[in-house]
Amino acid sequence: MDEKSRNMIRAVIEEFNRFSYIAPEDVPDIQLYMDQITTFMDGKLSSCKRYPDEKILTKTMINNYTKNKLIPPPEKKRYSKDHLLLLIYVYYLKDFLQISDIQTLLGPLTEKCFAGDDQLSMQEVYNAVVRLVKGQTGYMTKDLMRRWKMARSTFPDAPEESAEYLQVFSFICLLSFDVYVKKKLIEKVVDEMNQSRGGQAETEN
Repeated sequence: MDEKSRNMIRAVIEEFNRFSYIAPEDVPDIQLYMDQITTFMDGKLSSCKRYPDEKILTKTMINNYTKNKLIPPPEKKRYSKDHLLLLIYVYYLKDFLQISDIQTLLGPLTEKCFAGDDQLSMQEVYNAVVRLVKGQTGYMTKDLMRRWKMARSTFPDAPEESAEYLQVFSFICLLSFDVYVKKKLIEKVVDEMNQSRGGQAETEN
């Protein structure tokens, strides 16, 4: 692999490693007002911004999420730790799932946790999810390198001035196909969850 290729894959991996998540111990265990919520999210997820002036979370977004029942209403304009954890999930899911899909996915968790179900803690669920994510970082880094090497092997006979563009294009197509397939798989699972819940509701009625 030549120096230019090494620089490219290094830049991609560095970009991947800059994506951050909110560590469980960083989530405040107190009730917050809306301004405090938006400030917290903007500070903790600033590395996820594509553009400097991009907003991670706004008051309008929070109001819309409440209106669409993605999160329960605040109590006396204050949001609990469980509200904040739900907003973190919504932030990551909204880029590739419809609002209705997020409702289906988070609904059971919200209902049980906000109903005071002692057998299910929003904090425990979040902790488990973060452990899963952290465990995937090394694998995903290696997978990015593997895909880049695959892309670099394409178009070996192309003119030098075209080869780099075509190889980068191939790399993006590889990543895009992976995203497409996984998105379809997620939608299928969510649809099954929705049908299952609908069936249960009919049985209860």
